[in-house]
Amino acid sequence: MTATRIGEGVYRIEHEGRGETVYVAGPPEDCWAFWNGHVFRGAGKESTPRQRAPRPNVAQSLTAPMPATVLKVLVQAGMSVKKGDTLIILEAMKMELPIRATGDAVVTAVQCREGQLVQSDAVLIDLK
Repeated sequence: MTATRIGEGVYRIEHEGRGETVYVAGPPEDCWAFWNGHVFRGAGKESTPRQRAPRPNVAQSLTAPMPATVLKVLVQAGMSVKKGDTLIILEAMKMELPIRATGDAVVTAVQCREGQLVQSDAVLIDLK
């Protein structure tokens, strides 16, 4: 495997004939990496949302992986989504972060709007 820095916080990873782009942000003691729709934080552990009180009629809430600006909201309440569909695009530290459905579901609520600044772990979309 080889890693090549191609820009500030942007790396090209080559492994077994495949090339991927990985974005890295934050200080060394608390860095974030973004790859293929997933955000990783710290020592190789995927970030997980903080525990919240259960919310009625909500099977899952998709949250912001880091402080960001909502660039595009691609869904609205009542829409059916499939696993892997991009629901929202965030922008943080000059990189776009697509937030994808983790499974087939129905959007029950959109908790953000385009142009809004959101904090890490802010609820963006509720799914059922």
